Amino acid sequence: MENEVWRWLWTCSAVVFSLAEVFTAGFFLLPFAIGAAAAAVLAWVDAHILLQWLVFFVGSAVSFVYLRRFVRRLDDDEQPRVGANRLIDAHGKIIERVDDDAQTGMVRIGGEEWRASATEPIEVDARVMVTEIDGTRLVVVPVPQEQATENTES
Repeated sequence: MENEVWRWLWTCSAVVFSLAEVFTAGFFLLPFAIGAAAAAVLAWVDAHILLQWLVFFVGSAVSFVYLRRFVRRLDDDEQPRVGANRLIDAHGKIIERVDDDAQTGMVRIGGEEWRASATEPIEVDARVMVTEIDGTRLVVVPVPQEQATENTES
């Protein structure tokens, strides 16, 4: 009769941990859900309670280690650039003289116009490359003429 309680306890624990994992980040509760599910299987086949607890702890620990390795491998992959960061290394054309002293400068990249800044003044129609994003401004550097020609051909 006592094992009947453990069957439902382990099953409900697995369900609760699984549902709670949906609302947390980083696979934190999933190892416990896996361990509880493994213990629930043993409870349903009428295994001893100590074995159920042992499988819960070992299953949780093993799945925790495996999932951490999985998450770490996913974190090592380079994340896609989104928002303004997608423009880093992009090439464009100056449409308003870039001069940090006068606080002027606009660049056109792929049909979009952005405020630009640079360490040195850059004249209109010059080809530039974005090196970084500074707030809402693109930090640009002039591109040598031969490199600008290569980038517009490709």
